[in-house]
Amino acid sequence: MSRRPESERSDWTDLDLLTREEAHGRLLAEIAETDVRLSELGESDQAERELLQSRLRALREAAEDLIDHSKKN
Repeated sequence: MSRRPESERSDWTDLDLLTREEAHGRLLAEIAETDVRLSELGESDQAERELLQSRLRALREAAEDLIDHSKKN
């Protein structure tokens, strides 16, 4: 039994953790979904388009970072 107060105990278990490959796969799926949403927007949806483009850049960067980190290890 942990001596930490319950509010400070982690609720993570090994089963909750993703491998880099699983995380990369989920990022690729999210990238694909975001690409579709972006392609469906009309010209009048400029604000949403900018938000989705920003999200897409961040998702791609995260996916690339995972691959780069995997190659280094």
